[in-house]
Amino acid sequence: MAELQEVQITEEKPLLPGQTPETAKEAELAARILLDQGQTHSVETPYGSVTFTVYGTPKPKRPAIFTYHDVGLNYKSCFQPLFQFGDMQEIIQNFVRVHVDAPGMEEGAPVFPLGYQYPSLDQLADMIPCILQYLNFSTIIGVGVGAGAYILSRYALTHPDTVEGLVLINIDPNAKGWMDWAAHKLTGLTSSIAEMILGHLFSQEELSGNSELIQKYRNIITHAPNLENIELYWNSYNNRRDLNFERGGEMTLKCPVMLVVGDQAPHEDAVVECNSKLDPTQTSFLKMADSGGQPQLTQPGKLTEAFKYFLQGMGYMASSCMTRLSRSRTASLTSAASIDGSRSRSRTLSQSSESGALPSAPPGHTMEVSC
Repeated sequence: MAELQEVQITEEKPLLPGQTPETAKEAELAARILLDQGQTHSVETPYGSVTFTVYGTPKPKRPAIFTYHDVGLNYKSCFQPLFQFGDMQEIIQNFVRVHVDAPGMEEGAPVFPLGYQYPSLDQLADMIPCILQYLNFSTIIGVGVGAGAYILSRYALTHPDTVEGLVLINIDPNAKGWMDWAAHKLTGLTSSIAEMILGHLFSQEELSGNSELIQKYRNIITHAPNLENIELYWNSYNNRRDLNFERGGEMTLKCPVMLVVGDQAPHEDAVVECNSKLDPTQTSFLKMADSGGQPQLTQPGKLTEAFKYFLQGMGYMASSCMTRLSRSRTASLTSAASIDGSRSRSRTLSQSSESGALPSAPPGHTMEVSC
């Protein structure tokens, strides 16, 4: 009888009243499938409701991967090719993920009423604390594209203690100047909203080539049932304030940052300028060849590899295996001068198809990576 009592006391997962082992397994499987599919939540903020989807469960002493998408997209159309990539699974099994949809961008979102005041990008950034409070998450690693990269940067400036790292793709930290406004207004006279947003997302070469990817995203944006909402998000992006980054000043990102842009992408010059304004000891610059305007869509393998090294540099995934990409090429380092006045050294990494691995950036230097 004593032995029987010991077995009952040490049962790790006691069944609920009336539950059989078979139904317990079914419930556990259903919960696991739900986590794989993601759990969608909405939370009220001072600037309206915001929707986000959570994948996985929080890991002890690890931040959440927190994504924010660009104009014309939602979290699925912006990030699914990246986070569903095979080598990315090693990363996401170690972190809980939160994918935010900007207000009115989530699937099935109703069109906002005429005259609705859409939040500014600063106000969208101010919604993030409400999300983290709802989830009881203390820190994040942000991954943002375009407008989403700006929003996460603005949040990191005002809440630096909650941001452990940032991956910023196609960030333009500058407000539009008068020349930009004139060009934007002129384009608006001859182009539809959908075409202007496509020109923001992709290079002219990509649009002219009209590949299957371009056809897919042109169809998504042109026939979006919430196109009026997308236009509001687009207007907020075009009315953004300057982030006023200053190397060595107070207005700078204090966490590790990886800047990413495609070669010949629409925002290449803006990202290069942003790199010149950030702390070179904290910043990595990844310029990706043959990736066009959306590297996370066209080169998810290369971006996954870079993200993995970024996380390793932050002290996570130290025992991670080398990816197929890093096993298949070698790295050569060349010195280059930095853009800023102090002329701190930069490192450019070029890769060939022979065996080898990517080296980590030496302390005190910006790593500029071309791949």
